[in-house]
Amino acid sequence: MNQLPTKYPYLPTWCPGCGNFGIMNAIKMAILKSGIPREKFVVVYDIGCAGNMADFLDLYGFHGLHGRALPPAAGIKLANHDLKVIVVIGDGGCYGEGATHFINLMRGNHDITVLVHDNHRYSLTTGQMSPTTDQGTKTKSTPEGALEVPMKPLALAVSNHATFIAREFSGNIPQLSMRIGQAIAHEGFSLIDTLQICSVYNPTQDLKWYKEHTVGLEMIGHDPSDKAAAWARAMEEDKLPVGLFYQEKRPAYHQLVSELQSATLLNHDKSVVKMDELLNEYR
Repeated sequence: MNQLPTKYPYLPTWCPGCGNFGIMNAIKMAILKSGIPREKFVVVYDIGCAGNMADFLDLYGFHGLHGRALPPAAGIKLANHDLKVIVVIGDGGCYGEGATHFINLMRGNHDITVLVHDNHRYSLTTGQMSPTTDQGTKTKSTPEGALEVPMKPLALAVSNHATFIAREFSGNIPQLSMRIGQAIAHEGFSLIDTLQICSVYNPTQDLKWYKEHTVGLEMIGHDPSDKAAAWARAMEEDKLPVGLFYQEKRPAYHQLVSELQSATLLNHDKSVVKMDELLNEYR
């Protein structure tokens, strides 16, 4: 049956108030509402607080190295493109250590859904600054204040050809779940930058702060097919827009690979290997 168990052998170990609780519940809701059997999903986890979700979701999963969750996600999709592949990763892992993978998989339009847990900190290692930390912020690694300006990941995604780009808040579980469902259904690289609370290492940006500093894109009449407008919205700072920034239909990477047109790589006939034909391609 297509249902997630209500009881797990392990209970979440996140801090009270952590946004990971909301993101996990949104993922569950999205998968159940999709109507897709859960054995058709694979979740690739990065290192960090977000990656601990591997212990709490009863789905096929792969736990990658820090910042390296995206390459195995792309590999899993290419090996069996019938699967729905979701990446659970923090802002440090995706936009810091894994930034090269982030950029290149967007360019290729690999058909994976990337859920970035963006709390503006490396929280598992006690709150050091991450690529999205505001300039001037004092953290354990920047006791005199961060010198760098923060990365604009959504503007980067627009510039580097991601075909589904959104930002949501982990405290609005129904909205986030709906957006995850859209991302799963989208054929191509889907990014949801998920703003989340870290009540221990970033207590200033709490629920009240996000209510005051976010605005829904649907309230300001944004057109998600307008790429220039999406980039402009992604650069805004006074009020962080949340919602669907941009979406376009373009062939996903696996749809352009000739060897995958007849069947998934998993289902190819591997009993006969025509070495002469293979070698002739390189002569």
